Amino acid sequence: MTINGHLEEFHGLPAFTFPDADDTSPRATSLPSPESVAWRIAVDAYDSEEEWEDAFARFLATVDTEKVRALIVGAWSDVYDTGPDAVISALVAARDRLPALRGLFLADIVMEECEISWIVQGDVSPLLDAFPDLEEFGVRGGSQLVFPAVRHERLRTLTVETGGMPVEAVRGIAASDLPALVGLDLWLGTSNYGGDADVADLEPFFAGTRLPSLTRLALRNSEIQDAICTALASAPVVARLTHLDVSMGVLTDDGATALLSGQPLTHLKVLDLHHNYLGAGVRTRLLETLEPAGVAVDADQDDADSDEEADGTVWRFVAVGE
Repeated sequence: MTINGHLEEFHGLPAFTFPDADDTSPRATSLPSPESVAWRIAVDAYDSEEEWEDAFARFLATVDTEKVRALIVGAWSDVYDTGPDAVISALVAARDRLPALRGLFLADIVMEECEISWIVQGDVSPLLDAFPDLEEFGVRGGSQLVFPAVRHERLRTLTVETGGMPVEAVRGIAASDLPALVGLDLWLGTSNYGGDADVADLEPFFAGTRLPSLTRLALRNSEIQDAICTALASAPVVARLTHLDVSMGVLTDDGATALLSGQPLTHLKVLDLHHNYLGAGVRTRLLETLEPAGVAVDADQDDADSDEEADGTVWRFVAVGE
């Protein structure tokens, strides 16, 4: 699976791409009301005639940004080689122009622009510091991603999508104080693309003490999915979750059996395990155990694929890697 489509909505609003400088179409001359859409600002990923900061400056000059509720940062120029430092600086400098901003997504970049594990990232914490009223924050790309421990009083949803999340970024998020956070979604990825966290690094999420409001937890797209599920079987945080997502990774019968054999899961509203390597017996057991209790279970294998070497070695893959 690859990411081949831009966000169609964000923060509960339809996405609208701010027009290019040379766009004279009716779409460019009749813009939506500032608060009605999530504004996507992007330039060409290669050899762009306009830098992202210049496109953002046009946006600030054109739109009543005091009413803007959500921003989506698309591609900046040369995303393979250049991180978003200038993008982040431009956003931070404009913080007083964006008093109503509640949702921010950094790097809505699709496969044709740059594969997820080749997006060059940087330190994203200045965005959280600059926008203390932010309620939803998302970032895509793990290469050179820096996410030190932060405290943010109002953030409710945090999403980090990677093909491989650096362990220091995982530890930084795990050490963060996010008292209002309801939903956490981490794509941990694979060691082939820098995902070097171990299940021990996830222990603060299992305990949940720094995330007292958490009810939706996704630890997914990981090659250590079995170990994650084994730890979740006795994790204190599970008792207060409504949604648990362990999808998109290398989940086998071992991990699913451990999860089912642990603490009760019948209080959940949703258990998502799609893209998995489960046998028919374990899949049936999951459905027969949880669905009668009202849990919506997604145990479809989807596009999960594996290769077998001549020596019998089996290779299984996360949903989103490169």
